[in-house]
Amino acid sequence: MDGIKYAVFTEKSIRLLGNNQYTSNVESGSTRTEIKHWVELFFGVKVIAMNSHRLPRKGRKRGPIMGHTMQYRRMIITLQPGYSIPPLIEKRT
Repeated sequence: MDGIKYAVFTEKSIRLLGNNQYTSNVESGSTRTEIKHWVELFFGVKVIAMNSHRLPRKGRKRGPIMGHTMQYRRMIITLQPGYSIPPLIEKRT
């Protein structure tokens, strides 16, 4: 479960919960099959579909040096009807 960082709670992700779709940020190097395997093993659910997109990097300035935040991938995981995932409230670093 190291690939899944934390659950995302935005207006869109809360709306998608009604369609049995869960949103979370994962490491950018993780593949869809790895994430699907982790979710099915850890939560004991059946995954129907997975959608993903990379979030844009944000610039961070510390004095004269310009840097960037870590890049994550956001996954929207669709489960079979009847299955559910308890929310991941803790933010992992």
